[in-house]
Amino acid sequence: MFKALLITKNESAQSVAVTDIDESQLPEAAVTVKVEYSTINFKDGLAITGKSPVVRKFPMVPGIDFAGVVESSSSDKFKAGDRVVLNGWGVGEGHWGGLAQKARVNAEWLIKLPEAFSAKQAMAIGTAGYTAALCVEALVAHGVKPEAGEILVTGATGGVGSVAIALLAKRGYKVVASSGKAGEADYLKSLGAADIVDRNTLSAAGKPLQKERWAGVVDCVGSHTLANACAQTRYGGFVAACGLAQGMDFPASVAPFILRGVSLLGIDSVMAPLAVREKAWARLASDLDASKLESISTLVGLGGAIQAGQDIVAGKIRGRVVVDVNA
Repeated sequence: MFKALLITKNESAQSVAVTDIDESQLPEAAVTVKVEYSTINFKDGLAITGKSPVVRKFPMVPGIDFAGVVESSSSDKFKAGDRVVLNGWGVGEGHWGGLAQKARVNAEWLIKLPEAFSAKQAMAIGTAGYTAALCVEALVAHGVKPEAGEILVTGATGGVGSVAIALLAKRGYKVVASSGKAGEADYLKSLGAADIVDRNTLSAAGKPLQKERWAGVVDCVGSHTLANACAQTRYGGFVAACGLAQGMDFPASVAPFILRGVSLLGIDSVMAPLAVREKAWARLASDLDASKLESISTLVGLGGAIQAGQDIVAGKIRGRVVVDVNA
């Protein structure tokens, strides 16, 4: 038996509780992992609260991330004792996820945990930090250099935003953080933000073309915020879009793309191929100051994951929430 957060649903509503589960109930897959830590991402919050239909079948163990040690494996890719991390792949949506003391998954979904990080640190990074690394890699790959100008990071106090700021600042970029939390200025500057703008200046409908400012953007928010970020991006600039905290809509004009040559880069973390994942984690291992992980994360036990899921959807979470599934 092991403990897991289990989402069940009847005709009228869903319920979530920490439950004892027999190992025989784990889904069929090649690798069984003793999970050490998981985390709460925005998608996990949606699953836990039922605010959006991200869970595709019930019952479901949520948790799109986990880090731990391989307990058994029928795959030649991994052996017992290997330290591994998983991000995405529909885990916690259509396949039982990481908010549990054990998980059984396909070998192709796992990567070896970089030696630079403990399992706890890996979950302080999680899908949010890994997505931030994908965004930074995209900007770098498209030739956005520090001398090109300011980089805007929206949703800056969230998990993606926090790690993106730290990674960009380490590479020498001048980062401007967009946040609606005035009291978090010191936190954002401690991560490396050079300046802060009020998110309200970006979150309402704006003109199709606005004053050029950003050489690049990491957007975690979507909707009007993304539209305004594009409208303010300088000629030939790049916008990496990875989130939808404000909404899935994109109420924008083609003007920035055809009159200023702005490029919109879609960043997918869920189904990214192995080579892309390994490169992102290598970037995190080389460029992310591990000492900052303590300041951007809070720790809860498995029982605390329910409240954390509610809080992240309500916009009450700063940085990352790490879940000790054995506490």
